[in-house]
Amino acid sequence: MAHFITIKLFASLGKYAPADHERYRIESGISVRDLLNTLNIPEDQAKLIFINSVKSTLSSVLKGGERVGIFPPVGGG
Repeated sequence: MAHFITIKLFASLGKYAPADHERYRIESGISVRDLLNTLNIPEDQAKLIFINSVKSTLSSVLKGGERVGIFPPVGGG
């Protein structure tokens, strides 16, 4: 059975978004870290991670059906 997630990459991370980001196929049980590796996103560029609007971590596990939002570090002065 296929498992899918929705991926939202914000600001400078948008360039890493796959074409099928609204219905991205995953293996159930992968971590957010695994997802970043698959998308070639450097871990230090994933500052804030939300799964279904709940703040999460790189070690959070995805099962399918989630909405994953990833924000880069914010600079400013």
